[in-house]
Amino acid sequence: MWQSIFRVAITSVVVVTVSEIAKRNTLWAALVASLPLTSLLAFVWLYADTGDSGRIAALSLDIFWLVLPSLALFLLLPFLLRLGWGFWISLGISCLVTAALYLIMIWIGGRFGSHT
Repeated sequence: MWQSIFRVAITSVVVVTVSEIAKRNTLWAALVASLPLTSLLAFVWLYADTGDSGRIAALSLDIFWLVLPSLALFLLLPFLLRLGWGFWISLGISCLVTAALYLIMIWIGGRFGSHT
């Protein structure tokens, strides 16, 4: 139980840190946010729980393939905002497009025998 609380606390600190840095400098916040901190934490937690490096390798490869559709959010959101669309509608559309691309990537991965 304490281990789970510790994990949530560490992960929360990362998210809060990014949002606080963004208030001062978006470039530095983007740098911290772009680091694969969540993935690194997941690797450490999974390895601590299972000691299975094969699962870490599979998780790492699956994350790689699923990063690709997530890039759509980071391209579409600023594009819509710069067109003058409101924040919430831009965010909603960007999330829907990203979710659709995730489903497509998962379908493609299933067709080729990947975990994704």
